Amino acid sequence: MFEIFLTEHARKQFNNLKTDKGLLKRYKAVKKTIQYLSKNPRHPSLNTHEFTTLKGIGGEKVFEAYAEQSTPVAYRIFWHYGPSKNQITIIAITSHP
Repeated sequence: MFEIFLTEHARKQFNNLKTDKGLLKRYKAVKKTIQYLSKNPRHPSLNTHEFTTLKGIGGEKVFEAYAEQSTPVAYRIFWHYGPSKNQITIIAITSHP
């Protein structure tokens, strides 16, 4: 199991999803994705892959996980391992352009 941390930016994005009733479906999808990340960041439904154009604050590899698929403006979660062993830091929760 991984302990999940959200940056200030990611926390704001998550809270915006949570408080906007029009985004309830997306909030639930993101919440479920975070649960999968905590159990197994390589879970097949996440389609996790390295996002090479972004690096963590300490130069960490950043990964992208799918919260939604096959839907317009599907949500994605950007994250990296750390800061310590068995920890994941979510740096952004955003819709795919």
